[in-house]
Amino acid sequence: MWWFQQGLSFLPVALVVWSAASFVFSYITAIALHHVDPLVPYISDTGTIPPERCLFGIMLNISAFLGVATMYVRYKQVYTLNPEKSKIIKLNKIGLTLGLMSCFGLCIIANFQKCILYYIHVVGACLTFGVGAIYMLVQTVLSYLMQPEVHSKDIFWIRLTTLLWCCSSIVSMFISSVVLYSGLYGTNLVQKLHWDPQEEGYTAHIISTVSEWSLAFSFLSFFLTYIRDFQKISLRAVVSLHGRTLYNAPQSFVTDEQTLLVAGSI
Repeated sequence: MWWFQQGLSFLPVALVVWSAASFVFSYITAIALHHVDPLVPYISDTGTIPPERCLFGIMLNISAFLGVATMYVRYKQVYTLNPEKSKIIKLNKIGLTLGLMSCFGLCIIANFQKCILYYIHVVGACLTFGVGAIYMLVQTVLSYLMQPEVHSKDIFWIRLTTLLWCCSSIVSMFISSVVLYSGLYGTNLVQKLHWDPQEEGYTAHIISTVSEWSLAFSFLSFFLTYIRDFQKISLRAVVSLHGRTLYNAPQSFVTDEQTLLVAGSI
């Protein structure tokens, strides 16, 4: 059995690989069609003009679904490992809520392009990466509370390092974006897809775009730390049948039957 076949470890792997592919494929398409500059454009700019916009939207929507599945499995795992620790259970529920909000933000990014509905796109970005960073913080705290009984200290330090990487990228992107869009370098920069290195504001633009790519991959890297944990968990789906047929029947003839559908997976 390969390592990604153990438990549900394929989920975080699929989330990271698919999400990274959505960025890379839309970038390659946008570059090939000369829609953006080759040197570190905004991720959102690579998904603004058709046909890459269609590819970007479809792939990110699937990423959001994979994110929901991954975060739910993480929630069930932490809950099962700590059934009597109220503090951990409460943090775990908060983490799941934040994770679902982050995935919803990713759907907004996928379906509301930057150059069309800028402010809605920004709201989606804040939900995805801002709320997502808080999700990472909660999971890091949970890792701290569960070591060394549940797992080693190493995984806590790895998640903490990834969290600090994410936060530094957020700060860098926020400061450079505020400077860039402050009005010092012109107006309507949101619609600008091509930059000349000699233009004013180019340095702030590059710092902002590099920070955005750094932020995206720091966020994805956090889920790579789930792989070993997910190798030790599986979920089963059970369906309840309230009768042997789908015809309406008197209540006295209704019986409950449980049939195990899937073992070892969702």
